[in-house]
Amino acid sequence: MTTLPARPPSLDSSAVSEQTKPSVLVVDDDDVFRERLALALRDRGYDVRTAEDAEGATTAAREESPELAVVDLRMPGMSGLELVRDLKEIDPATKVVVLTGYGSISTATDAMRLGATHYLPKPANADEVLAAFTKDELPPLEAIETNTDATSLARGEREKTKRDLEDAGGR
Repeated sequence: MTTLPARPPSLDSSAVSEQTKPSVLVVDDDDVFRERLALALRDRGYDVRTAEDAEGATTAAREESPELAVVDLRMPGMSGLELVRDLKEIDPATKVVVLTGYGSISTATDAMRLGATHYLPKPANADEVLAAFTKDELPPLEAIETNTDATSLARGEREKTKRDLEDAGGR
């Protein structure tokens, strides 16, 4: 029986200090979704803690403030919007992504006003969540060059109607 040499410490995931991994707090009352997202984030090297409600999340954040938080909008008890506010009060540097199955423009606006980094519809996978955390790091969009000579939609419709009438023998 041949024994393989031990993995070099640089490749051994246990050799990476816990302090070097970004910490993520996943808050969702859906046990299956919460645990699957947490597992996917752990597989990507994140230090993940979970909470099933806002109260548990607030307690966890006071014990050790997360760098990132994924918050469900609708949970029993305190809402996700209230939790965003509380997490930002505990640590303004915490980046928060709000997830919801009940999306609306007004709740997305409220979440952003309270300090959320981004807002995603559920279900969202780990890659979408991680991409949402970096949305605020992207440069602003540049102005798109527009063709001011282009025919307006209304004018185009009027011209087509006029041609159709002329083709049919009307004016």
